[in-house]
Amino acid sequence: METQFVLSSRCAFQASRLSYYPISHLLSKKKTRVALNNRSCCRHSHRGLRGNVHMEVTTSPKVKKLSHPQSLLDGAQLFIFDCDGVIWKGDTLISGAKELVTQLKSMGKRVYFITNNSTKSRAAYLKKFISLGLDNVEAEEILSSSYAAAAYLTSIHFPSKGKKVYVIGERGIEEELEKHNISFLGGESDKDKFLDMRPGGKVVQDPQVGAVVVGFDRYINYYKIQYAQLCLSQNSDCLFIATNLDSVTHLTDAQEWAGNGAMVGAIRGCTQKEPIVVGKPSSLLIDHVIQKHRLEPNQICMVGDRLDTDILFGKNNGLQTVLSLSGVTTKETLFSSKIIPDYYIQSVADLLNK
Repeated sequence: METQFVLSSRCAFQASRLSYYPISHLLSKKKTRVALNNRSCCRHSHRGLRGNVHMEVTTSPKVKKLSHPQSLLDGAQLFIFDCDGVIWKGDTLISGAKELVTQLKSMGKRVYFITNNSTKSRAAYLKKFISLGLDNVEAEEILSSSYAAAAYLTSIHFPSKGKKVYVIGERGIEEELEKHNISFLGGESDKDKFLDMRPGGKVVQDPQVGAVVVGFDRYINYYKIQYAQLCLSQNSDCLFIATNLDSVTHLTDAQEWAGNGAMVGAIRGCTQKEPIVVGKPSSLLIDHVIQKHRLEPNQICMVGDRLDTDILFGKNNGLQTVLSLSGVTTKETLFSSKIIPDYYIQSVADLLNK
């Protein structure tokens, strides 16, 4: 299914059958930083997407385990699930995930999956869902950070400027850029390139590159880092966009692997510039969901395994939050954190109506 993004300051995402929605407030966002304290929660929607979003988070001295899920199931009208560590780990489906999605839909609940993993496009993610037996998921219910990067560029009329994107990342970003008619270079085509470091050796970068998009890249190399550094340092108003800042990810179910935070950190380190973050905890994707379904934020429940992305994403945007201990966050980390979810569970199986 093709994904389009309207080139208007008054319209937002269109994903296949999705409608257009106002995002004039989204286009005015310019800076996003994260700051934590234990006193209040406020959403600075006008401050936008750049850097480490400045948002305060309410904390509580008591971490609550969800013992009776029925009240949560009855109250929330829409559930958002992270994927890695919540629905699956690597290529292994987490027990109870399919049954929960089926149960929620039978109750008339809306279900979305928002992932910071940019290695796949939404179409490719749908194939993974189906391969794991989740054949009751639709493409428009999947919102990835690769899609968010392309949608953000479309929202600022990037394609009409005749500029190109340099990609550090994998095929998922490339596929989403193609669907949005955005020209790009780099990515998988640069994975085997080497630098000439003999006297006089240099990299010649394209002056038409107007944005560098950095997503998870298993084939990152020094050539890509240098090319991105030159674009951001030499091309006027070149944007630095990060799909996410996740420190670790689940490539397999055996251990944690270095995440996109490592790739973004390399570009941040050599340019001294802060990225525009389009994945969680940025509000870009949740704005789309809220506007489409005309819901209040407190009618939406975010279920994730990361405190600094999933739970922060939920709390910053006024959602109900549930932390699953099936992924990155341990109970020890949860109990010592300043980011406190409304509830925690061992896995999504704990949300099943028994």
